[in-house]
Amino acid sequence: MKSFEKKNLEALTIPHHLITIIRQIGEYKGKQELYKKQAPEMLENMRHVAIIQSTESSNRLEGITADINRIKDLVDQKTKPANRSEAEIAGYRDVLNTIHTNYEHIPFNKSVILQFHRDLMKYAGKEGGRWKSAPNEITEILSDGTKRIRFVPVSPYLTPDYMQTLHERYNSLSKNSDIDPLILIALYILDFLCIHPFLDGNGRMARLITVLLLYHYGYEVSRYISLERIIEQTKESYYETLHKSSQGWHKGKHDALPWTEYFLSTILAAYKEFESRFKRVSTGRGSKTDIVLNAIDSIIGDFGISDLEKACPTVSRDMIRHVLKQLKKQGKVIALGKGRFARWRKIK
Repeated sequence: MKSFEKKNLEALTIPHHLITIIRQIGEYKGKQELYKKQAPEMLENMRHVAIIQSTESSNRLEGITADINRIKDLVDQKTKPANRSEAEIAGYRDVLNTIHTNYEHIPFNKSVILQFHRDLMKYAGKEGGRWKSAPNEITEILSDGTKRIRFVPVSPYLTPDYMQTLHERYNSLSKNSDIDPLILIALYILDFLCIHPFLDGNGRMARLITVLLLYHYGYEVSRYISLERIIEQTKESYYETLHKSSQGWHKGKHDALPWTEYFLSTILAAYKEFESRFKRVSTGRGSKTDIVLNAIDSIIGDFGISDLEKACPTVSRDMIRHVLKQLKKQGKVIALGKGRFARWRKIK
């Protein structure tokens, strides 16, 4: 909202290194269709793993945790939430699946944002689908145990108007502006987090909205690589750049570049990881061994031969056993038992 004010947009100067990042992301985007045709079975495995990683990481960033096997079962809808943390995780799973499945038919407006938030909270018994009704300061706990206020978001009574203005300005610029869509998405997410429109779930909502908006502009990397996991791995930079770019936001005197650079770097990192998964395929023409190796790279936690068979439907059990035997010799995996039901573990 504040980032989309005319004076701020006119003052926004994108340095050359960010222009280079945007160009690189565009080049990776152009390769998406090639990857789809080249190894569809690998993509299906990557899609499934990405949903698990995204659900786990986005919730863990907010201190919501669960056993990885429980998360897998929740994502696959093999079980129901057993506690509040699992309820939060199940809500994220539902919204993420909705976006991945129906993004082409999902408009971007306030009603959709409210619906996403309602679905995010529906299992947890929390207030969902409504703008906040009380102040929600962003704080941190210091090493001595004291609390410090990092940012004071928009007041509850102003939140509906601010969200209305944010969407009006974003939609206008997306239709009638020469500003790159990736910059627009970064600025929207920054303003959304500064408004902090909900009592709970703002960070998770921001990450879900990011996935939707990337889809709207044809960037499909989040289907196969978890942006949330990359954010979790770089959470110090995530929080630091948000803090820097939020200073002076209420008066429209903030600097959006630190956050914008972090945001673009995250998208680029996801695309680089996406391509690296296919490096062996492009050089080895998609051999059976390559398919198994990529599946193992993508698997979260311990796994069995049956897991690899599901991930690699075109590869025989004998070939899977052969690849595991070679990896064991190389010290890259260990067997946790014997026989056909033995579990395996990757050695980092």
